[in-house]
Amino acid sequence: MASITLTPSEEEIQNFVLHYQSSLSPSKNPYIRYFFKLPQVSISIYTSGKVLFQGESAENYASFFGYQTNQEISGQDCPLIGTDEVGNGSYFGGLAVVASFVKPDQHDFLRKLGVGDSKTLTDQKIRQIAPLLKEKIQHQALLLSPSKYNEVIGERYNAVSVKVALHNQAIFLLLQKGVEPEKIVIDAFTSSQNYDKYLKNEANHFSNPVTLEEKAEGKYLAVAVSSIIARDLFLENLENLGRELGYQLPSGAGAASDKVASQILQAYGIEGLNFCAKLHFKNTEKAKKLLER
Repeated sequence: MASITLTPSEEEIQNFVLHYQSSLSPSKNPYIRYFFKLPQVSISIYTSGKVLFQGESAENYASFFGYQTNQEISGQDCPLIGTDEVGNGSYFGGLAVVASFVKPDQHDFLRKLGVGDSKTLTDQKIRQIAPLLKEKIQHQALLLSPSKYNEVIGERYNAVSVKVALHNQAIFLLLQKGVEPEKIVIDAFTSSQNYDKYLKNEANHFSNPVTLEEKAEGKYLAVAVSSIIARDLFLENLENLGRELGYQLPSGAGAASDKVASQILQAYGIEGLNFCAKLHFKNTEKAKKLLER
């Protein structure tokens, strides 16, 4: 999905509003003066004077202000919210989702800190820099505990729709804090069609357009920040759950998880696994079979 940000004159903005006034739509964002829904594009005109075009026809409508397709646009050279989740592929531990708001003047600080895709950083490095990120970067972190995850999966949500709910809620709460992004990027875990389908079931909505991009944590510092904070939150939760049960809980969903799960099952029963693991994973059945041997 194309995203273009321009800063036209006030006269140009008023001419645009007059020309497309029949397509004006309401916006709950206090920082958006005018919001338009047009064929294959949404257009937000902010109180700051910035105009954001998002959608397949972004270039067509941006041409109203003299935008040309060969103009070089930096993907993150604007105030941006990026989100990511950690824990989705791990049997033990909860599901952590974080939305972070990063401005261009923070890029140097983040790069000097070594911020990048959390998958390329060691857990030790993540635990080291996450507190600094939490202090310096506006963000919203959410953690769905394993027991709550097990409660809602199959009843109200599936493995995809629960992530849609968490990403949407993290962004919504961060916007409520008054941040003014010109772009919102989610590290894609499903298609845009799926995301929009499940989003209809959520109570909280916002008018800002959202872009889902694959491998976004390697493209946008805001997504990388969210990835690191979410990983730190997940690891902390994993440690706390294991401490309460008296076991070291492994990350991931491999054979090590099967073995520890069978031990917890023997010691505490299914209630113990419900407390620390995502029960719909195949590891639960594998753990039961290990006990039968």
